[in-house]
Amino acid sequence: MVWIRKNTAGILLALGIAIVASWLGGIFPIIGGPVFGILFGIIINNTIGKPAWSESGVKFTSKKILQYAIVLLGTGLSLTQVWKTGLESLYVMLFTLSFAFISAYGFGKLLKVPFNLTSLIGVGTAICGGSAIAAVSPIIEAEEKEVAYSISTIFFFNILAVLIFPPLGHLLGFSDTAFGLWAGTAINDTSSVVAAGYAYSNTAGAYATIVKLTRTTMIIPISLVYAAVTIARKRKAAKQDDTVSYSFKSIFPWFIVAFLAASLLNTLGVFSSSAVSFLSGTGKFFIVMALSAVGLNANFKEMLKTGFKPLFLGLVVWFTVTIVSIVVQFMTGQV
Repeated sequence: MVWIRKNTAGILLALGIAIVASWLGGIFPIIGGPVFGILFGIIINNTIGKPAWSESGVKFTSKKILQYAIVLLGTGLSLTQVWKTGLESLYVMLFTLSFAFISAYGFGKLLKVPFNLTSLIGVGTAICGGSAIAAVSPIIEAEEKEVAYSISTIFFFNILAVLIFPPLGHLLGFSDTAFGLWAGTAINDTSSVVAAGYAYSNTAGAYATIVKLTRTTMIIPISLVYAAVTIARKRKAAKQDDTVSYSFKSIFPWFIVAFLAASLLNTLGVFSSSAVSFLSGTGKFFIVMALSAVGLNANFKEMLKTGFKPLFLGLVVWFTVTIVSIVVQFMTGQV
């Protein structure tokens, strides 16, 4: 009863914002519900302010419901399809992922962008935008302002990609599958991948969507790598300062294991098609809820203090991934 009284109000506040954000996301799919949710949360928190009685529930939504969302998204993945598409797009995916992280940490260090922000921009560009940021942020213990800034950065370049990719693809003479592979590996958010792909052709749109879903599974190994890094940093801090303690059990991303288990169950046919639609749809809505709560915790003034360096970093990483995807396709004869 105490937990319910403590958290219900904040959860309902995030729920209300998420309903409006999801509705608008359906009307404007290029922007998407998650972006609307985080923007509305930021506007509310930095104008009228969120009510004091919502504090605990908003925090719960931004942390726990975010993890539940990632698990539910796993029900929409078929590992069989991922394996087939992964083999076809393996070289392109490996190179784009590698260069995304190399450019992120290289230029992040050069620009003196904080580790957490660099990590979120890198993982968001390399894998799948908001979902990847949502998965990694609790592992590296990122602050709400860092999550908000990184998602806003990713969103900006998603919009550019949707506008630029289709005419550029025609100019380069890409086949439908070549464009689908390019869009699926170089555009971040799923809705933007779908928008750009189908703007090119139906075949390109369908293939881009499959490539994007395959790319999403990289959340699993990347999250485990970040967990290992976080554990190593905590262990080092504990050795240097006796007052610092850490727990492997609390740091390890168990929700990623659950995400993999959900994907495996779907692959084995445990879920019916209607159940998959409902569960993965609920996961997507939970993402909007969680990011609405992140916005409700984000301080816009603190975000502005970070400056425009992270935005420039996002541009560098996005441009790198875009070019590498094209170059690898030409080199492997996939165009």
